[in-house]
Amino acid sequence: MAEGFLAGLLDLIFPPRCVFCRRFLKKGEKYVCGECLTSLPYADGEERKGEFFSVCVAPLYYEGKVRDSILRFKFKNATHYTAYYGKILAERIAKSLSGKYDYITWVPLSKKRLKKRGYDQAMLLAMATALELGDVAVELLRKTVDVPAQSGIDAHEKRRANVSGAYEVIDPELVRGKRILIIDDIVTTGSTLSECARVLLMAGAESVVCAALATAEKD
Repeated sequence: MAEGFLAGLLDLIFPPRCVFCRRFLKKGEKYVCGECLTSLPYADGEERKGEFFSVCVAPLYYEGKVRDSILRFKFKNATHYTAYYGKILAERIAKSLSGKYDYITWVPLSKKRLKKRGYDQAMLLAMATALELGDVAVELLRKTVDVPAQSGIDAHEKRRANVSGAYEVIDPELVRGKRILIIDDIVTTGSTLSECARVLLMAGAESVVCAALATAEKD
């Protein structure tokens, strides 16, 4: 009773906004307004292949309001978005990757970038998604080199070179013989996910699949 009253009071003081367009939500709407719910660029049929991972799926395309929303999540401390992000990502994983992984993990930030940002958005996304799936996210990877952001590099070959050797497996014994699901916020060329998958396979993982909140459209 008290929790319901408090939630209602908070909604009066800080009316909830749509995760994507930031309009105030109407009664009965949760996380997303009705307009965005029907007009978002869904990527349900999209599957991408990688050099070291067998498939990567995503519920959304990285464009328009989705792009703006994710940028707020990554750089403007909109960490409360993970409640909805985790829900839609979990739905896509359950639909496309069920039974194909033993552990859920994420693409980690370097210590330098984590200190600057204050939070690891991929870790939060992985934890929220795992919770929706009734699972847990396990820290399997560490970023050992603070390389330039991939978003500032266009060419696929340069992106791949940029992250080469930047990650390592924390505990090889834990991943040996296991099927791993890696979660990230955005997949563009797939270079970062491929490098993470490569080091997991080198450490003895049986296979790697991936999921991202949003994917760039294929050329």
